[in-house]
This record gives sequence, structure tokens and C-alpha cells, in this order.
Amino acid sequence: MNETTLKVGIAQIAPVWLDRDATTAKVADWIRKAASRNCGLVVFGEALIPGYPFWVERTDGARFESELQKELYRHYVEQSVCIEAGDLDRITAAARENAIAVYVGVIERAANRGGHSVYASMVYVDANGEIGSVHRKLMPTYEERLVWAIGDGHGLRTHKLGPFTAGGLNCWENWLPLARSALYAQGEDLHVAIWPGNRRNTEDITRFIAREGRCFVVSVSGLMRKTDIPDSLPRAELLGESADEVMANGGSCIAAPTGEWLLAPETGEESLRVAELDHRIVLQERHNFDVAGHYSRPDVTRLLVDRRRQSTAAFSDE
Repeated sequence: MNETTLKVGIAQIAPVWLDRDATTAKVADWIRKAASRNCGLVVFGEALIPGYPFWVERTDGARFESELQKELYRHYVEQSVCIEAGDLDRITAAARENAIAVYVGVIERAANRGGHSVYASMVYVDANGEIGSVHRKLMPTYEERLVWAIGDGHGLRTHKLGPFTAGGLNCWENWLPLARSALYAQGEDLHVAIWPGNRRNTEDITRFIAREGRCFVVSVSGLMRKTDIPDSLPRAELLGESADEVMANGGSCIAAPTGEWLLAPETGEESLRVAELDHRIVLQERHNFDVAGHYSRPDVTRLLVDRRRQSTAAFSDE
């Protein structure tokens, strides 16, 4: 990285599905791989730790009072990430020891909401190993709502990263124009979009956001195949029988502010691909369109963003 460039790694990997500690260890290994290639940032997919709830749409997940769904949900909560308990310590240590920033998707067991509901959260760790933000997905999509709670605006934040200002969103909330606008308004010129996996999700919107925001867009997906289901899981046989051969095929990619591919979507295999981003291209493309700058009209339309962390109670003991 010099004054105008940043080297970014996109880590397209499968989780050790529904195993928090094993997946966290795997992510830490890939952080070290990215650092060995001189990356200043490495990005992982949505819900990677401990994994996306692929069982819901394949095992009658909307059935009320289902003992099967209760059992699987219990295991999911048990394997989710409690940041306050230090469940990401391996990752923050790997970032600090290798001087690399990280975006990673986790299923968060939120201590400030009682600890029994989970959120699809996007965690930013800086190169000093400090957690800079935890963005809980604003609105889970479709069957995700059966297992994930809705998030809040607390994590709609950007971070200075070399010459860039980075921000990001989870999966389909990348389609939310106001969520994108909240990041653009903070100077975002490197947008990170994380996905559970599938090229159909990334190949259109990645280039669209790049053109809209005149920014670099890094879209990173996970992988998930039937062979990634461990025999040790509750109801493992049923999960295997109901699974597709491939449930998430990747599709990770990077687009430039011109809308052109730096790294086109790639599917099917675990990989670490690297690209060098040049901030001078952002400045060139903002010449004729800057969505939060000279092409905005705040006297006509403005956005109100509530970034308070939502909770069910506020306690005063004095």
C-alpha cells in the first residue's frame, strides 16, 4: 500500500459449518494467507461464522412449534458469536499480528438483547486488531427471518483505510438505497458487500453500486456444498438428505468505479484472489457524478439516520 493504493484480498471459503471455533480458526488462517500476499484488507462472506442457515428452506422451517427447528435453532445459538465473550479473539489477534484489516460476517449472539436471539452481523476489525464496528443486518431476507432478528443503524459507519474510506452492508440490504446513501454521506469510496454465496447475487449489483457510488466495490461470498455438512451435527443425516449438492457457489468479485471488473465473479472453489485498488480512479470518476457531493441537493432531499444501538431497556441505578 502506498499513498494512493490499497491491496485487497477476497477470501471465498466454506465454513466448518455450524462450528464456531473451527470456523474462527480457519478464518484466522486465511487472514494470515492474505497478509503474506501484502494485503491491507481481507474480506470474508456473510454469516460465515458459524455459517448460513441453509436448513431452513429445506426442512419445513416455517412449521410452528417444530421440535426439529427448535433443536437446530438451539445449536445455532450455541455456536454463534458473542463478541463480549471474546469469541473473535483469534481473528482480532491475527489482524493485529499481521497488520491487516478484516471484514467478516458472523452470526452474533447479542449480549445487549438478552443473548438468546441472533443477528447477521458484519464486523470490521482494523489493522491494530480493534473492532471498529458491528453492523447488524437491517432486515433479514425471506426465510432468514425465521432465525435472525432485525438489526439497527448502529453499524452504519465508515472507516479510514489507507487512502480509502470503507463501509459495507450484508447481502440483500445492499439493495437498500437509503442504507447505501448513509455510507456515501460519510465519504465511502470503498464499498464492501458480503454474501452467503451465489454468483446470481453478485454479478449485477456489484457493478451497479460501483457506478452509482463511483467507488470500488468488493463483493465476497462463501461456499457451501453437501460435502461441507459435518457428521457431528444434530440431525446430520436429515440435513444431508435435504441438502442440494451445491447451496452456495461463491461469485466473489471486485468492480472499479468505472463499472469494469477488476476481478470477475468466480465460482466453485475456495480461493484467495488479490487486487490493487487505486484511489485516483475514484477522484477521476467523481468528476461528473458525486452522489453525496456536487450532484446532491440536500436542500431538497436529506436522509435521517438513527445510529443508536437498540435495546429493550435502559437502566438507571442512581
